Amino acid sequence: MTTPFEGDAQAVPAPRPAPRRPDGPAPDWWLYRSAGHPHDGIRALPDAPPWRSFRRDGEDRSGLPTPPEMSEAVAVRKLGRDHRAAAYQADEKEIHLVNMALHLRRPLLVTGPPGVGKSTLAYSVAHELRLGPVLHWPVTSRSTLQEGQYHYDAIGRLQDTGLRPLGRPGAGGGNRTGAAGGEERSAPGIGPYLRLGPLGTALLPWDRPRVLLVDEIDKADLDLPNDLLTVFEEGEFVIPELSRLDDEDARVMTGDDDGWASLRRGRVRCTEFPLVILTSNEERDFPAAFLRRCLRLEIPRPSPDKLARMVAAHLSGPGAAVPAEVRERLIARFLAKQQEEGADLANDQLLNALLMASRGLWDDDGGRDLLDTHLLRSLGER
Repeated sequence: MTTPFEGDAQAVPAPRPAPRRPDGPAPDWWLYRSAGHPHDGIRALPDAPPWRSFRRDGEDRSGLPTPPEMSEAVAVRKLGRDHRAAAYQADEKEIHLVNMALHLRRPLLVTGPPGVGKSTLAYSVAHELRLGPVLHWPVTSRSTLQEGQYHYDAIGRLQDTGLRPLGRPGAGGGNRTGAAGGEERSAPGIGPYLRLGPLGTALLPWDRPRVLLVDEIDKADLDLPNDLLTVFEEGEFVIPELSRLDDEDARVMTGDDDGWASLRRGRVRCTEFPLVILTSNEERDFPAAFLRRCLRLEIPRPSPDKLARMVAAHLSGPGAAVPAEVRERLIARFLAKQQEEGADLANDQLLNALLMASRGLWDDDGGRDLLDTHLLRSLGER
């Protein structure tokens, strides 16, 4: 029986280290280096250029909070994502553009086919530079600017007000709601019912930039990219529900697990512009004004060298090692289906095929045919 893998074992380069690690000859201006392990390179981030600085003159930054560490519960849920972040293999162009976005405080618009690692790049930067959990905003056709800024659960607050006991008019403090017989119910504070979204949390005053991932922005309504422009230019916004309160300060939940922040007069204002990574599958064009404010990075389908490095980084642990002959032939088949047959394949599919090959599906023609038919099936194939 002839399988699709016979004759496909072209010359595939052996895995080699990604270009320029932190202990190698990296350019001095690089902060992110695709090192695969955390380091303190972010401390060398210079001040923002004057036209992108959001600090007020004389502002004391000594007490600004550091991005939170990932909680144990979240770490258990996201071990796979952490592994992908550490194993990400960025090319030199990707490293250049990430560092330019950090220095210039500009959003980075990342385009490319599905499955090439656009979203994982954000996790790689956050992991390596210790910028806290990625603030992930998955965009849909129904997404609005307010969704990214904050969510106010007015109905929940109203329901909780109705459960409170009646009291005498004017007794106690806070907001009060009229009731029969002159008695009133005291409304609970607004803080527990207002939660900052990914964008709102990223624009809080941190001592270092947070990473905001705006995923698949090309799926958004036509107005969303333009709506983001003002926030990106000003580095702040106001929450009307808080600005109307008598109290000048309000404590609200953030997008981080168990996170809280105090806002003055409902204003969210950054001191360090976040690293904003917007991903797009190129399903639409963007306004020129939006593109002018972004740096643009196109991630192409990976080269044989990058695939080999990616495989070595992901499948090198106990129980996941793949023999060199299997690795070379599967990578060759993956590339042949992409380049010669025009198949739309994601990097994950190659990793899945290699893992199953190491567990027995490479032992006979039937198993190899299953790998080719099902795990290396084009995403556009019905």
